[in-house]
Amino acid sequence: MLIQPGKPRRKAGIAGPVSRVDRAGATTGKLTRAEELRLQLADEIVRGVLAPGTPLDETDLAQRFNVSRTPVREALRQLTASGLVDSRAHRGAVVAQPSVDRLTGMFEAMAELEALCAGLAAERMPAVQRRELEAIHEELRVLSYDGNPDRFHEVNERFHNAIYTGSQNEYIAEITLATRVRVQPFRRAQFRNLGRLAKSQAEHDRVVVAIMRGDRNGAAAAMRAHIELVRGEYEHYAVSL
Repeated sequence: MLIQPGKPRRKAGIAGPVSRVDRAGATTGKLTRAEELRLQLADEIVRGVLAPGTPLDETDLAQRFNVSRTPVREALRQLTASGLVDSRAHRGAVVAQPSVDRLTGMFEAMAELEALCAGLAAERMPAVQRRELEAIHEELRVLSYDGNPDRFHEVNERFHNAIYTGSQNEYIAEITLATRVRVQPFRRAQFRNLGRLAKSQAEHDRVVVAIMRGDRNGAAAAMRAHIELVRGEYEHYAVSL
């Protein structure tokens, strides 16, 4: 049976937007203190300010950022999940760096999961969610001229979340979000490349057009190509440091 674009196909046990798993403060739109610490430390690690092997002592970090050890501990836990920190029992946490093979595998998984979400969204995303996706896409278009990579990154997360939710498959959306937690620092870093915001916007445009047309294969291919380009942009950024 042909599924008409704009009409979601729902199954038992699948309902409504999927809860965010990569940001605890998503309901209010505000970052938690742990999330702020994670983003700052991730930036310092990816940019080489904190070199591989650098100890990350909870007490020292709590004093540096003037916070308790609780958000520091949570930030380090999230960074460990991303592969940026190596945490071992009784030995503390140190800055790590994923191997080339590890990072390649992470991006390959991300590309396939996001492609799956985009393809399903093309078939199932209801009209109201399509309008929301278009509104976010327009917001990113405006931001692409501002040259603020941090703000672009924040709205970019909403763009991809809208597509995950639009897949109308809660389990796949959750897996995709969980994978993005591991890849996020590297995706975020590539926005610092000259001209990257405009390029990302153009790549998004191809994804949105395919989703609006109900073109499952086209949406999946456009999203897969987008994530592959993100990987290439990160590699370009990394060698420029």
